[in-house]
Amino acid sequence: MKQTILITGGAGFIGSHVVRLFVNKYSDYKIVNLDKLTYAGNLENLSDVENADNYIFEKGDIVDKDFINNLFEKYDFDGVVHLAAESHVDRSITNPMEFIMTNVVGTVNLLNAAKNHWKGNVEGKLFYHVSTDEVYGSLGNTGLFLETTSYDPQSPYSSSKASSDHFVRAYGNTYGMPYVISNCSNNYGPNQFPEKLLPLFINNIKNSKPLPVYGDGLFTRDWLYVVDHARAIDIIYHNGRNTETYNIGGFNEWTNIDLIKTMCKQMDEFLGNTEGTAEGLITYVKDRPGHDKRYAIDATKLKNELGWEPSLQFEEGLSKTIKWYLDNEEWMNNVNSLDYQKYYSEQYG
Repeated sequence: MKQTILITGGAGFIGSHVVRLFVNKYSDYKIVNLDKLTYAGNLENLSDVENADNYIFEKGDIVDKDFINNLFEKYDFDGVVHLAAESHVDRSITNPMEFIMTNVVGTVNLLNAAKNHWKGNVEGKLFYHVSTDEVYGSLGNTGLFLETTSYDPQSPYSSSKASSDHFVRAYGNTYGMPYVISNCSNNYGPNQFPEKLLPLFINNIKNSKPLPVYGDGLFTRDWLYVVDHARAIDIIYHNGRNTETYNIGGFNEWTNIDLIKTMCKQMDEFLGNTEGTAEGLITYVKDRPGHDKRYAIDATKLKNELGWEPSLQFEEGLSKTIKWYLDNEEWMNNVNSLDYQKYYSEQYG
């Protein structure tokens, strides 16, 4: 069945992997990638599909209500996969309003556009909101986040995502909007903006810079390879049950310090350094405010209902990720120098 699908945030880290998968897998779909191209949006991430017949890029801001309404009129979307978001906890602490505007107001603008355009004729339509496990708050030393876990967001970022989750459910309940929501654990892999832990530390190790570790380094996260996340989004979009929520996780937990030491060991091997060289760069720094101690996702529902499971475990995924960044030094240099922003001008004027 032919569809026209809007993917928001498609030039970002996770979004670019979703766009690539949909463009390559569904040649009869029209995929419209909407991205504002803020600091984390990089069209170089999609250079391999930018000339595909079923791919269109639109630059715009989901906070711009009129622009979003016009976009729905222009393309008559059958579905929305909504990934566009401000997503860095540290940035949310210094500038919470930006997160409220993009993550809450932007999501509601999309919901209103879909509601008004579909006008109750929702057969074959779907609004898919991609969210985070951080909405659940912090776990103790045991237990896992389930789809039924109560929300307890602790940062401006997670509060903004919790709010947008609630609005999606409210539009489903109030207006009959078909929707699904997924909440995922920490993603890693190629094309991630280097403010995040793994690419930041890979780059710092390569350049013999300090590796800043918050607090005691015992914060625990579940890690998910981004390509596996894109696969899960594909499966949920096409086979998920209306109004359901699905947790997406990698079924593996790591404390920050254990993860960093594992990465240091692999980096020493990749760079031909003496064992312990990278680990010597670890520097403990003051913890950030509202830092959740532990996240851990139970993705059993997704596995049992839709047959998804991760394709690889963390050590293998970490090795592939390190190799990608070392092999794509030009990409990293462009991002660090902001030269990637010139790519849009060169490609699209």
